[in-house]
Formats: sequence, structure tokens, C-alpha cells
Amino acid sequence: MAPKQTPSQTVGPYFAYGLTPEQYGYDYKQLTDNILTENGVAKIQIRGQVFDGNGDAVRDAILEIWQADSQGRYAHPSDPRGTNTGFSGFARHGTGTLADHFYEFETVKPGANSDDQAPHITVVVFMRGLLNHVYTRIYFPDETLANEADPVLSLVDADRRGTLIALQEAEGSYRFDIHMQGERETVFFDP
Repeated sequence: MAPKQTPSQTVGPYFAYGLTPEQYGYDYKQLTDNILTENGVAKIQIRGQVFDGNGDAVRDAILEIWQADSQGRYAHPSDPRGTNTGFSGFARHGTGTLADHFYEFETVKPGANSDDQAPHITVVVFMRGLLNHVYTRIYFPDETLANEADPVLSLVDADRRGTLIALQEAEGSYRFDIHMQGERETVFFDP
């Protein structure tokens, strides 16, 4: 019998404080923040809320994002092209410090990568009650043709794809809410 992955421990009430201490006013330096710049500039804002099965905003979730730079390159060894913009592609933010339990990222809009995938941002959600974190993606509404051709997005039932596409609120400003359960449940992917 092959060994199985050991389950994670559910997120407790101090999880957000430990991973995002500066957001909660602690004097400890967090490993990353919620601003990703490319050559010193952040060009878009993504904000939203995480909702539980009752439709209530979750006050102690943490979101991590990982994305390509504006040229579709990842700052990762498995991307042989590598980023040439000084872009790390990784950020983290909790939902417990902004009004109404919003999260907010300032970043650059990712470019399409070499796998012909539409520009997207990978999101990992950690929160109380989850034994394992969950993965989803943010796609952009102004990338209609790329979204239609995206091999991952095309695997999602047509009536559920909208849960992966952010709403554009203004030029350079997007809203992406995550629903953990219920009628509007966000599509989550296996890692």
C-alpha cells in the first residue's frame, strides 16, 4: 500500500497573526506583503471577500497569490525563461484587517504564459475549518478570447466559469469574491 499524504491541521484563530503579523500591527516582519511590483510599479488592484457557507464574510482567512509577470514569465526555476523584471510573483494578505473583511492585492496584470493559458493568478485560500488549503484561479473579464481558448478554464462547466472571472470595477481595478460553499461556490482545483 502506497503511503498517503498526512492531512493538514485545521487553521486556528492565531494563523493569520502568525503569517501576516504586520497587517495586525505586530512588530514582526512578515515574509511577504500584498503588493507586487514590476520594475517598481504595481498596475492593478484586486480586492474581494471570502464568504463561508452561510454567506458571511470570513474575518480570518489568508490568501496567497502566485502569478507570472506582465510578459507571462514566472520567477521560478521551472520556467527556463525566468522573469526579467525583478517580479517575485508571490504575495499574501489576510481578511482581518480591512473594513468588512476585504483582502486587497496591488500587482501587475499577468501576461499569457507559454502554455497558451489565459492571463490568470493562482490563489490559495487558508481558513479555519479547512483541513487542507484550497486552490482557485482569477481570470480577467477583458481577456475574452484568451479565456475561451484557455485549456484549464475550458474544463470547467460553462455555468460555473463565472466563479473564476473577476469583475472589473474600474480601469485597473478588479473584484474577486471567493465563496467557499453554497449556490455561488467558487470552483476549486486539485493541486
